[in-house]
Amino acid sequence: MSSLRFARNTLLALGVVAAVAATAGTGPAQAVGSSPAKAPLFNGSVYAIAYRGDAVYVGGSFTSVGWGGRTYARQRLAAFDVSSGALLNWHPAADATVRALAISGTSVYAGGDFHRISGARRDALARLDASTGEVGTFSHVVTGAPYALAIAAGRLYVGGSFTAIDGRERRNLAAFTLDAGALDGGWRPSADDSVHALAASGPLVYAGGAFHMISGVGGTLRLAALSGRTGAVYPGFRPRVQAQVNALATDAGGVYAATGGQGGRATAYTSLGAVRWTRLFDGDAVAITSLGGTVYVGGHFDRACLTDSNGVHGACTGGGVDRVKLAAIDGRGALTDWAPRGNGVIGVRVLTVDRAHAVVAAGGDFTTINGEPRKRLAFFS
Repeated sequence: MSSLRFARNTLLALGVVAAVAATAGTGPAQAVGSSPAKAPLFNGSVYAIAYRGDAVYVGGSFTSVGWGGRTYARQRLAAFDVSSGALLNWHPAADATVRALAISGTSVYAGGDFHRISGARRDALARLDASTGEVGTFSHVVTGAPYALAIAAGRLYVGGSFTAIDGRERRNLAAFTLDAGALDGGWRPSADDSVHALAASGPLVYAGGAFHMISGVGGTLRLAALSGRTGAVYPGFRPRVQAQVNALATDAGGVYAATGGQGGRATAYTSLGAVRWTRLFDGDAVAITSLGGTVYVGGHFDRACLTDSNGVHGACTGGGVDRVKLAAIDGRGALTDWAPRGNGVIGVRVLTVDRAHAVVAAGGDFTTINGEPRKRLAFFS
């Protein structure tokens, strides 16, 4: 498909979304509560959280989980009941860190540094039964490591730091068909550096990371929109991103990016790439998600800046307010008063929304929220 035709068709598909984006955030946004609900306790980092019905799936570097006064072995993968938080009997065992999770139907897809799951050879990617944890036949050789997964249009999209899949060149981006589990030969965008985040919306897949260019197309520094069907770069999305993109989220208002750099930023774009608002922090923004018109941000920061000015070490030079590892922003770009306090240096690595139950889940390296024990996982509702 020519780039002109792709642009015209995509503009038509995005017309409704763009119209919503133009008026989004005109009313007050309601945040979830800042007191964390009871949650399981992990002995290692949480990198990924995914919801399916009444279950929440977690991946990371942990090897045990505490619940109800007992400790259970869980090798980097675990699952819990959404309502009660009770540990489920779902325990596939990965031999190294799980960095990303995605759900499709009865399958849980995992990506990361592992080479085996439950004794079966699975090189960095695996499909697991959502009920039993059984390892599926989906099996590929990844030369490198996946960092991000997204599912849309009958495909599993993968981003990371890799050079080949099954010996076939794939530069940091790849896609697989969900029905057969085969590498998609027609989806071949090429990023010149690592991809850390993916988000699918409508006909597009948004990719963010450390890359300077995708498929040789200019204007794709660190953040780009790709056709979910062909992988072609969408020419109408040309945001200017100042630092590495660590996480992405989408909703009816557009696209949200969490970035690092001199301090960190949360930036809202329309679906066509125009900046709606930007918030600056005194440390990296690493995670981002949205719920009910509010955008939630997590990362290494301790303060949110009141201006767009900070110093060489990220300190807010124009004034700031305490936002310790977590913050919330309304549809107009204003900070809300939602301010739970996480601890630690790394803080929050991932934020995920359970829209059915109106819950925001946070994972990372923190061990307390508001001084209460919440080892590496917290739920806010």
